[in-house]
Amino acid sequence: MRLWLNKKGDVSLREQLITQITLGILTRELAPGERLPSTRDLARRFGIHANTASAAYRQLEEEGWVEQRHGSGVFVRRTRPELPVTPETAVDQLIADLALKARRLGVSDALLKASLRRWLSLEPPARWLLIEPDPELARIVLHELEDRLSLPMLTCAPGEISTCPDVDRAMLLVLPSKAVSVRKLLPASRELTVLRVYPVAPQLQSRLARYMPEHETDLIGIASRWSDFQRIAQTMLIAAGLRPESLLVRDATQRSWKRGLETTSGVVCDPLTALELPKECFAIEFRLIAASTIDDMLAIEARITGDPATPTAAM
Repeated sequence: MRLWLNKKGDVSLREQLITQITLGILTRELAPGERLPSTRDLARRFGIHANTASAAYRQLEEEGWVEQRHGSGVFVRRTRPELPVTPETAVDQLIADLALKARRLGVSDALLKASLRRWLSLEPPARWLLIEPDPELARIVLHELEDRLSLPMLTCAPGEISTCPDVDRAMLLVLPSKAVSVRKLLPASRELTVLRVYPVAPQLQSRLARYMPEHETDLIGIASRWSDFQRIAQTMLIAAGLRPESLLVRDATQRSWKRGLETTSGVVCDPLTALELPKECFAIEFRLIAASTIDDMLAIEARITGDPATPTAAM
């Protein structure tokens, strides 16, 4: 096994020796029973004090990796020590497996170290970025996601992707209807998550089946910042048997949009608009983003932040 020591690094020479010999044993580069270089050989080869090498061997022996045979030298133990499963030992094993596979592929130690340094220098994603041209729809989606997710949520229009701050550190999101067009604006290697949505029409139809026909003469409100939501809800309510004159449609982006809604039996709305309804109103709220999508995003955040994810179904 080849050893290397960096005398200018922040890690002590003793610790460097211990780590490399441990990894050598884990990867089987150092076989059970193999004799290690003497402390004198290490001191001469690397220009270090023999006491540094002796201290490294003593710690390795105390931890059960090697054994000193009087008059013969230091040898790899025939059996590995029983190590508790800790984050440190798990990482050591992962690194050992990586090093072994890389060397079997003929990858040089210099290339392996350079690649590891490059990957470690990369910062993890720090935010979600929704790419959506309709600002009101974007507000609704962000409202639904911000309730559950911990990383910051931002949004931009497709034409603003290249100028969006820190876009390289963002995880990109898009609604299904815009996925194809947005994909064309991105490099082929850039990951894009397509959000799964609840179809508004089937949801509304299911609710109406329980609501009708005994309430077919009621005055029903429709309120949303998103014009397509207003249109779909109006179409479905009329198709279900409600008369157009029984529908009170309000665009929540307009002033005085709340006027008259308190006289309705219920207001079909999105979650963001539901927060702004007069307190007298009964909200018939429809969420857009599927719970399974939020669970997937929570799992991604858990891998990035280290915090356990809580599935939507458990909320």
